[in-house]
Amino acid sequence: MGIISRGFGGRRRESVPGLPPGQYLTHDFPVLSAGPTPRIPLDRWRFTVTTETGEKTSWNWTEFQALPAEDVTVDIHCVTKWSKLGTTWRGVSLDTLLENVESAADYTMVHSFGGYTTNVPMEDLLDGKAWIAYKFDGEDLEPEHGGPARLVVPHLYFWKSAKWVNGLQLMNEDEPGFWEAAGYHMYGDPWREQRYQGD
Repeated sequence: MGIISRGFGGRRRESVPGLPPGQYLTHDFPVLSAGPTPRIPLDRWRFTVTTETGEKTSWNWTEFQALPAEDVTVDIHCVTKWSKLGTTWRGVSLDTLLENVESAADYTMVHSFGGYTTNVPMEDLLDGKAWIAYKFDGEDLEPEHGGPARLVVPHLYFWKSAKWVNGLQLMNEDEPGFWEAAGYHMYGDPWREQRYQGD
């Protein structure tokens, strides 16, 4: 008599449209962070874009809230293999934030309160692909999920959607951020399973 019953095939991958390879569907919103959750008072919040020549453009919370906002519904995919489909966010597109910024940079480094960084190519932030979001599911973004504001780049693994953002550095050369320096993939496409360097 065999150890495994006939017809047993192990855990099956969920057959769900919109689910990248190796991912499973979750209906909750797991909280994963590289360190403690910062609590940023809104009167101290500021987002600054620094060009490759050192020019700075910045917004405080009031100025940021006055910018045109968009409501988007997107799927998000974590490198730890969970995916959450149909998430709704409200935020300011990077197209709006970079509209009047003079730059020829091809790369960016996203900076966050608490020191976290992640690199994202400039082309992945433009043309309606990325937002600085301050609402999730119609409510103010909770600190555990990156509030008061986080980057949302839904077509890349979610570690690229940095929590607690406070700046964007525009660069001529690509450089690794926090997780990339620790061995994560420099790009992070969930559809190509680019979790780690060499994937």
